[in-house]
Amino acid sequence: MKDKFYNYIQKLQDTICAKLEEVDGKAIFQEDIWKRPEGGGGRTRVIQNGDVFEKGGVNISAVHGKLPETMRNHFGVEEGDFFACGLSLVLHPKNPFVPTVHANWRYFEMYDASGEVVTSWFGGGQDLTPYYLFEEDAKHFHQVCKTVCDKHHPDFYKKYKKRCDEYFYNSHRNEARGIGGLFFDYLKKSDEMTMLQWYDFVTDVGNSFLNGYVPIVEKRKDIPYEKKHRDWQEIRRGRYVEFNLVHDKGTLFGLKTNGRIESILMSLPPHVQWVYDHHPEKGSEEEKLLEVLKNPKAWV
Repeated sequence: MKDKFYNYIQKLQDTICAKLEEVDGKAIFQEDIWKRPEGGGGRTRVIQNGDVFEKGGVNISAVHGKLPETMRNHFGVEEGDFFACGLSLVLHPKNPFVPTVHANWRYFEMYDASGEVVTSWFGGGQDLTPYYLFEEDAKHFHQVCKTVCDKHHPDFYKKYKKRCDEYFYNSHRNEARGIGGLFFDYLKKSDEMTMLQWYDFVTDVGNSFLNGYVPIVEKRKDIPYEKKHRDWQEIRRGRYVEFNLVHDKGTLFGLKTNGRIESILMSLPPHVQWVYDHHPEKGSEEEKLLEVLKNPKAWV
């Protein structure tokens, strides 16, 4: 399964990067192949200063080795090895009317002292972070998520949409990071689902990503904007940074397992503002976004 999934994310990285370069029309991905001293490595691809994408990364990695102490404590084991692979992407567009997007699809195995697989699971999802709210875009993104979920189980969309709303939440701000999507973790073999069925589900979600995001980018990327729109985008990007550095499990996992710092922090936007005690004008489009972030909506 680990070889099967790693082959999948290699191909998916190629497909996504090729499409994003086509959409941008100017910038191309810079590639870094890196090795991890403790075992494994990855292929980081970053796009910067494009006509559409100010900064973005589409990264894959496959790492293995001894479980760090923090992870041993988390899983309640005294020793053991792990293998983890996945694709992680974040795209920060230049135009404030185009949303930031994040996605991740991953697979994890843990072994006992004799090398036997003790447990394995899939995780991942995809979520949208707009700076200005276009309800038709939110509905489109969520409809793509729901359609792919419904192919596998009638309850998956409702369940993983709710988890996304709960996970991508800045509790110290009492607001969501964005308008959500899907989030799932610890998808393990059960009476209802085999690991192969989970593989089919996770890869179907990965294959749906471009359909969910690219039509929104193409619809919004040429809308004229002013400095006030850009300022608001940079203030909201500050909230994005706060979530990634304070709450995000993937960032913390990377840091605690001696991950490659450039790849871990590629999710951070290049231009950000923190304005003291900032509040948008009453009745403005900016305030409209905040109201939705405080109360997650059923988009479809």
